[in-house]
Amino acid sequence: MKCQKCPKAATLHITEVVSEDQVEELHLCEECAQKYLHEPQAKAKPPASPATAEDPDEPTLLNRECEVCCIKFADFRNTGRLGCPHDYQQFREDLLPLLENIHGETRHCGKTPRRLPHSKQKQAELLQLRKALLQAVHREAYEDAARLRDRIRQVEGA
Repeated sequence: MKCQKCPKAATLHITEVVSEDQVEELHLCEECAQKYLHEPQAKAKPPASPATAEDPDEPTLLNRECEVCCIKFADFRNTGRLGCPHDYQQFREDLLPLLENIHGETRHCGKTPRRLPHSKQKQAELLQLRKALLQAVHREAYEDAARLRDRIRQVEGA
């Protein structure tokens, strides 16, 4: 996770409860955290975020809620749990940076068991090769496509 004030890695995470419905989180590096904690003006004026925007027509980030399960984003931040599958779309623009900071990616790739049977490994490899072959054909990279075709034949024959 990156520091919110500089490009360094955040090592200190500060959660301030502003009111019952409003929580502010700061992710800071060691230097910025020292400045924040020891300088009163920094504490009085936290960095601007979508949650603290003062647009009366726009509901604040933490007060937005899902139309299906009625969970607020503040509830998610406090519990770490979403209420229904619809929440992933409802809070998408806020969840993507959060997931990227936590996991480094926004897409789960999963793992393959070490003892996967050879037939399953072969099927997975064939699926990957065929997908790469289609992409090569769409890119009109026919030399790559020919190599992939040969590799598919080799895997199927083995």
